Amino acid sequence: MDISIVVLQANGITKRFPGVLANDHVDLILHRGEILALLGENGAGKSTLMNMLYGLYHPDQGEIWIKSELVRLRSPHDAIARGIGMVHQHFQLVPVMTVAENVMLGAEISGFGGRLNHRAAEQRVRNLSQQFGLEVDPTAVIEDLPVGMQQRVEIIKALYRNAEILILDEPTAVLTPQESDELFRIMRELAQQGVSIIFITHKLREVLEVADRISVLRRGAVVGTTTPAESTREALARMMVGRDVILQIDKGKARPQEVVLRVENLAVEDDRRQLAVKNVSFEVNGGQIVGIAGVQGNGQSELAEALTGLRRYTAGHVTLLGETMNAISPRRMVNMGAVHIPEDRHKHGLVLGYPVVDNMILTDYYRAPFSRGFLLDRASIQAYAERLVRQYDVRTPSIFVLASQLSGGNQQKLIVARELARKPKVIIANQPTRGLDVGSIEFIHRQIVAARDGGTGILLISAELDEIISLSDTILVMYRGQLVASVPAAEATREGLGLLMAGVHADAIERA
Repeated sequence: MDISIVVLQANGITKRFPGVLANDHVDLILHRGEILALLGENGAGKSTLMNMLYGLYHPDQGEIWIKSELVRLRSPHDAIARGIGMVHQHFQLVPVMTVAENVMLGAEISGFGGRLNHRAAEQRVRNLSQQFGLEVDPTAVIEDLPVGMQQRVEIIKALYRNAEILILDEPTAVLTPQESDELFRIMRELAQQGVSIIFITHKLREVLEVADRISVLRRGAVVGTTTPAESTREALARMMVGRDVILQIDKGKARPQEVVLRVENLAVEDDRRQLAVKNVSFEVNGGQIVGIAGVQGNGQSELAEALTGLRRYTAGHVTLLGETMNAISPRRMVNMGAVHIPEDRHKHGLVLGYPVVDNMILTDYYRAPFSRGFLLDRASIQAYAERLVRQYDVRTPSIFVLASQLSGGNQQKLIVARELARKPKVIIANQPTRGLDVGSIEFIHRQIVAARDGGTGILLISAELDEIISLSDTILVMYRGQLVASVPAAEATREGLGLLMAGVHADAIERA
C-alpha cells in the first residue's frame, strides 16, 4: 500500500456565516491509508469543514479534490457516491431494527418482486465484519447492543456504501477505555487495508496514540500540522488555544466537613417508566468532590434530574443540608444553597433567546438587588452581569448578545458563572465540560476545585474518565442503574475504572 497517494485535498476552503468567518482559506491533505487527527477549540471550524467535505455545506471559496478530480459535493449523497462516509458523534441508528436493517437502510438489496433481501444484506454485513475486524451479529437488535458495538455498526454502514474515506466525529465520547482501545485497533486495521480516516476529537492523549498526522485549527484557520512523534499534549494544547494550558489541575488534599448531601436507597424511573436508578446510596461532604463514573445511559442522567427536582424519584430519601426532602423542586433546591450545572446546557441551563444579561439572573431575578417588588432593577442586573462576564472570562461582544450566539464553551462559562457566583454549599455538576476545548475545560476545572477548597460539597457526574480521576476525591462507579464500586481517587486507574464501567465485578479485577 502506497501511503503517498493523496485521496482528498482541500485548497483554500472558506466559509462565512452572518457575522462569523467559520473557515479561513483552509488547506488539508489526506493520504491513502492514513489516520489524520483534526484538533481545535470549540468554534475553531472543525465541524464546518467536515460538513463541507460531506456535502452538508458548500464552501464560499476554495476547491475540493478527490483522487485528483475536482469535485462539487452538493449533498451527502454526492459525498457517499465519491467514497466518503461519516460517523456522527450521535449515532444515526433505529433502536428497534436489527444491525443488518440499519446498515442497508437507504441502500436496500431487493430480491424477486422488489422484496427486501435480508439474507443478502446479513451476509454482506458478516463479510465486512470479518474483513475489517468488526465482529458484530447482523441479526442483533440495536437497542440490545452496548454503545461500542453500536459504533461498529455505524462504521459498517459507511463501509457497506463502499467508503474509502471515513470521517469520525468524536468517536470515543461515550466509550469506556477498553472500548476506545478496541476502536483504535479497528481504525488501524481499516488504515492497513487502505481506508483513509479523519479523526475529530478533543482528547489529546488519543490523538498521540492513534494518529499518523495531526492538523490543528484555530479561529477557522490551520495553524499547524505535526506528527505524534514531533509533539506532546502540552504543545498540541498550546497550538489549539494560543497559550500554555494546564492539563492537570494541581489540587491539594480534601478537607471533608459535615455531610451536605445524603442519598439513601434512591429509585428513579426513566421516561419509559423503567427503573433507571436502583437502590442508590451515597454521601457528599462539604469540601469534597465525589465523582460518578460510568458509560452514558447507565442512570446518571436520571439520578441528577432526581436530585435537582427535574424528575420525581419513586423510592428512597434525599437529605440536603440536614433537611430530608420528600419532594424536590428546582427553586427549593436553589433557595437552600444548592446549584445545578446541567447535562444539557440548551434544555436546562439557558434560555437561548434571552441575552447574556438576562441568563445571568435566571435563578435570582425575583430577589434583591435585581428585583424591587414587581419591577426589575436593570442597572443592578447589568452591573452584575458585566462583573461576572469579566470574572469568569465569558467571551461575548456585549452582555446584550443572545445566549444562542455564544460558542458552546462560552455558554457553559455563563452557566458556571451564574451558579458559582451564588457561593453555593452544594454543587451538582453533570457533564460540566462536555464538548468543550482544553482552554474552557481548564478554566471550569479551576472553578470547581476552588469551590471545593471553599467548603462546597460537589457531586461530579462525567463520562470523561480523565476528568473524574483528576478532580474527584472519591469515585463511585455506576453500571445499569446501580453503584457497583467506591474507589479513592488516589488509587483509581483508567483501566480498573473502565472494567467496572463495563460491568466487571471488583473482585474479578482484584483477582486479575
